[in-house]
Formats: sequence, structure tokens, C-alpha cells
Amino acid sequence: MKRLLHIEESEWSISRISIAIILTFIFSVSLRYIWVDQFKDVDSFKWLGQIMINTNDGYFFAEGARDILAGFHQENDNSPIYEPASQLTALFAKILPFSFETIILWLPAYLGSLLVIPLILIGQSLKQPLMGVIGALIGSIAYSYYNRTMVGYYDTDMLSIVLPTFFLWGIIAYLRSRENRFLIIAPIFLVLYLVWYGQGVSLALATVGFLFLYTLIFHRRDFENYKLLALLFVALTPLNPVIKILAILFIFGIFTYLESSRNFGIKNDKDENVPTVVLKENSGKLDPKILHRITIAIFIVSGIALLFSGSFDFVYALLKGYVFREESAVAEGNLHFYNVAQTVREAGAIPFDVFAERISGHMITFWLATIGTILMMFKYRETMIAIPMIGLGYLAYKSGLRFTIYAVPFYALGLGYIISLIIRDISPKYVKYAIALLFTALAIYPNYTHIQEYKVPVVFNKNEIEVLDQLKYQAKREDYAVAWWDYGYPIRFYSDVKTLVDGGAHSGDINYPVSYALMRKPLESANMSRFAVEYREMGKFSIDAMMKDLNISNSDQFLREIETNISLPNKTRDVYYYLPLRMLDILPTVALFSNIDLKSGNQVIKPFFYQTGNFADRGNEIDLGGGISFDKVNAVLKIGGVQRPIDSFYITQYDNNGKLLTHRLQSRAGANLNIIYMKNYNRILVVDNFTLNSTYFQLFVLETYSRDLFEPVIMTPIAKVFKLKK
Repeated sequence: MKRLLHIEESEWSISRISIAIILTFIFSVSLRYIWVDQFKDVDSFKWLGQIMINTNDGYFFAEGARDILAGFHQENDNSPIYEPASQLTALFAKILPFSFETIILWLPAYLGSLLVIPLILIGQSLKQPLMGVIGALIGSIAYSYYNRTMVGYYDTDMLSIVLPTFFLWGIIAYLRSRENRFLIIAPIFLVLYLVWYGQGVSLALATVGFLFLYTLIFHRRDFENYKLLALLFVALTPLNPVIKILAILFIFGIFTYLESSRNFGIKNDKDENVPTVVLKENSGKLDPKILHRITIAIFIVSGIALLFSGSFDFVYALLKGYVFREESAVAEGNLHFYNVAQTVREAGAIPFDVFAERISGHMITFWLATIGTILMMFKYRETMIAIPMIGLGYLAYKSGLRFTIYAVPFYALGLGYIISLIIRDISPKYVKYAIALLFTALAIYPNYTHIQEYKVPVVFNKNEIEVLDQLKYQAKREDYAVAWWDYGYPIRFYSDVKTLVDGGAHSGDINYPVSYALMRKPLESANMSRFAVEYREMGKFSIDAMMKDLNISNSDQFLREIETNISLPNKTRDVYYYLPLRMLDILPTVALFSNIDLKSGNQVIKPFFYQTGNFADRGNEIDLGGGISFDKVNAVLKIGGVQRPIDSFYITQYDNNGKLLTHRLQSRAGANLNIIYMKNYNRILVVDNFTLNSTYFQLFVLETYSRDLFEPVIMTPIAKVFKLKK
């Protein structure tokens, strides 16, 4: 078997490796320019002369960087000024001669493309540099990795795979060489990884745990492995990063000092061709047994410190959120709220073909990479250390497409290995390299096709940003914007106001008041918004806290009080409602969070909502698609074989001055269905009375708001802003 897997080993010179890194890096960045080229002339995608970013979460880190550069932020505004991504961005903004908008647009493409470095270095460490180069070319632009490191995808993903791959390279390089110069690489990169992406501790723990098992199985008598494990244990503890690095350097210094008192020789393992450190006889004063005991002692102490450090505490919670998430409702105290994981697309199971394509671009390359990865681990068993990272990628099959990105690097190396196996006996060398290039190009092609077709839009278009920019000058920094969590980060970045929910704070308990404010009648909405904002500022933003302060123990009673002129908290700031047209597309999801019995967690209201832009007027009937039609003569809605009367038919249209005109034709009062023809948007809505009477519909769709409760501030067809008067 070993002979079958044998490939001639070699090491490239530093200059050759450097050239390979530069060329693969340029290749990776160049393919990411395709998206920019596709949209460079789309004016609606630009702000301040630059294309905007295409991920909501990016505005979170952009807000932090903005505030770092400004030198201040507001209390309770959740600005991430201490997030490494924000701090790194602010640093680049200070030292680079580019606009802030340009930096956040391009940063993910350049940082994400750094993945080529550890992949090539892993190949070099395994004495298969060609495999590393092939892996770098494929892995850096693979389907899912490209998606999350493309131009504009400004998020922690731009380094969340790069750093752990460097970490794995450090482990592999040390296990292969047993040289002290490689001993410190993995611990330092592990610290940097955990600083950059705190949730990565689960992957880090799994990898270090797997290294421990690997050591027990293959190298349990090799004290060199325990040195590495000791340093990694320290890196995993939840100490201040600076303290961890100092501790790592201190322990590394101890190892270096102890070993400097002896002379060491290197021999190759006769079976695995793995270099192993051995002591030369009579070559020093320190007994090797003492050196061994000291190493084991440091290993045990650091292991115990890690065990009791609390690093394992949140791993189960992380798994619970993405793996064990069967429940649709979650309890907070005595109340039950809708489980947000049920609505997150990237946390859902995916078809196998999508799973395979996201990792390797095509089903064929996926299976070839699978075989290559297995064979690579047989040949170079140090690469087994990557099994937890690959396993996390496989978690995507059940628990969400976002995880596929973790399997990409080593699957790319596996594909590089099998290509190297195929061409190993071909000569001369230039023919071998030409065939390797051909196979690599074939593997790249489906990923390249995906890149060309992946025309993801920016988060908000220019017209929406103009509304938020106007709000910045209407509102104060201490004021709040009530909006769904999808829009929280962009609102804070462009309007510089506070929000109740956002992409990082949208659990069921805090989504409930916002959903309630958007989907209930205006008076109920106004009361809930005032409660939510003031309690958020008091640091007790929860329904339970509101009930306790009102001396109400029953949630039903609390909601009945909200429906009336309840005594409100003292007003300390203004509240604005940000209502975009795009929210129509997610309205049923928004409603889920407040259409719930707080005592049981059961859905109590199931509103009817249907919208279409694909309809046809056939004379006496309007075909709405989806098996639904409207009989204009009898004023009934036909849903399948059932006929339902409608209460009213609305027509909305903007006049030449931009004023919305609403015309209502009432048919049968008391019927629970309504049709709204939004003429300027060329869409028809079919909704029940609950949805029709919601604050979102009353303010945005119909503009039939109560002048006692709301004041229009910014009114455009694409987004509207109202100020709460209460």
C-alpha cells in the first residue's frame, strides 16, 4: 500500500515557494474581481463612489471601525470597537491611501486569498510542494470558500479559515520535522485564531483533542509531542491573549533552555520516513529521563489548567444552536419564545449534491478529493490532525451550508494529492507539470463557472441608503430605530442611531417586542416600542422585566394592558420606525415571533399572507398564480376549489408629487380577506385582517396611520421612516 502511494518527494527553494505563493495569491484575488466587473457600472449598487458590501454582518464591523476612527461611540449602542475585525479595518484605514468604503469592500478578497500560503506550506512540509500549489489554486476559489471571502463579503470569514489552516500547518510542520523552530507556530496561530473568532474554540478543542489521541496511538513515548500539546493547552485557556502568548514564549524558552544543555541527533523512522529526535550518547549533563519528566510535568499542569479553565462551557450551547435545534420554541424564564434557528437558512440541512459542490465545485471532483484525502492520510498520517476540521465541514450536511467552508482546504489538498499520484510516473518533468496544470484547470472550471454566475447583490441599494443617510440628520445618536433584525447593522452604520435587534442580537425573547411592534395595531405597537426602548436603555430589555415592574404575573394580562393606554415608562429619547419595501418578502417570518403563546410556546395566530408579481387580468377574473384567482364579478377569492369572500379591494398609487393615494372598494364587511394592488410596484397582496391592520401595513403599504401616534419623517416608495409621538 505504501509503495502504491509513494510519490517522489522534494522540497522547493524558498524563492520558488515564494513565487508560487505570489502567483496563486494573484490568481485568487483576480477571480474575485469578476463580481466587481459585473457591477462596476450599476449606480444603484454604489455609495460615495464605491460599490457597497454584500453582507449584513459586515456593517457591524464597519460600525466599530468607523467609531474607532472617530474616537467615540454612544453608551448601549453595541458598537464593536473591541472586535479584531473592526480594529484591523481601522488600522488599514489609517495607513492605506484608500477610502473607508474601498477598504471594507476589498479586504475580504485579499485576506481570504491568504489561504494559499498555509496550503502551499503544508505541501512543502510533506515534501509535496506541487500538491500544495494545486491545493492552493483550487481551495482559494472553491465554491463555498469563494462565497464567504468574495469582494464585499466583509466578515470574520475572511480569516476564519486562513488562521486555523495556518494552525494546522504549524502542527504538521512540527510533527514532520521535530524542529524547535516549528514548535511555536501552531500555538501562536491558535491564539490569533481564537482572538479573531472566539467561536472557533470548539474546532480548536477538537483538533487539540485529536492530536492528543493521535499522540497516544502513534507517539505515546515521544515527549516531543507532549511539548507541543502543552503549548496548545495554554493557547486554549480563556486568558488574555497577551498573557497567553507570554506564557507560551516562557514555556517555549524553558524547553529551549533544557534542550540546549544536550546535543540532539535526528534519525528517520524506518517505516514512516518521519524524522525523530534522539539523544546522542554521552552528549550532555542533563539526564534524558529528567528532561522527559519535566516535559510531562508541564504537559500535565497545562492540561489540568485547561480542564478547569471553563473553555468547554459554551461548546454545548454552540452545538445546541446548530445541531440539536428541534424545538420551535425556547424558554426564557417562565416565558416561551420562537426559536430563531428555525428561520436561519444557513443553519438548515442541505441536499448532498449542494454539499459536495460547495466543498469541491462538482460531484466528480468531490469524490476524487475524498479519495485523495483518505490516501493522503494513509501516506502522511500527520494530516489526520485535519479530521476535526473536515468533520466540521461534513456537519453542513445536516446543520447548515455555512460549515462546508471548513472542509475546503484539506479537500483541495486531497485533490492535489490524487493529481500528483496520477502524474507521478510521467516524464519529462515539463510534460508532467503540463498535465498537472490541465487536471487542475478541469477541477477549477466548475468553481470558475459558479463565480461567474454568483451575482449576489449588495445589502441595500442606493435609494435605501439615501433614506438612512437622511435619518442620520433627523435623529440624534441616542435615538432608536425600530426595524427587523436583518436591517439592524446597516441602520446603525448609515444612520448612526441605536437599534433593538440586529444580526447578532435576535434571539426569540428580544425579537418578540420588535415583531409585536411591527405586526400589531398601531396603539399596541407604539406602547410596546416605548417599553422596549426604555427598558433596553435600563439594561433589562425583556418581557419578563416589564411584567415584574408592572406587578403582572400573567403574560396574557400584560398583553391586554399593552393594547390599552397603559402607563408608559418615562420618555428619554425618540423612536423611529424604519419600514422598507423589502420587508414584504419576509413579513410571514417577522410575524412568527410574536404570534406565539408566551406561556406554552404554541403558535396562536396564523395570519394569511400571499404576494405575487406574476398575475394576469383575464376579464372577469385575475389569475394570481399558485392556484389562486380573484373573481371580480362576485368579489370572491378562489383558493384551489374553495371560494372566499373579500372584505375590501385596495389600489395604491403614487401621484406625480410622490404622494401615496389609496382607493378602497369595500365588498363584504367582516370578511377576513383583503386584496391590495400596489400599482407602482406591480404586485398584488392578499392578506387577512390581522395583517392588514398591522403597523407595517398601516404605515408603509396604506399610509393610514394615526396622526396622534406617528409622524412621517422620510417618505419614499422604497423605504419610509415614521417618528413615534408617544
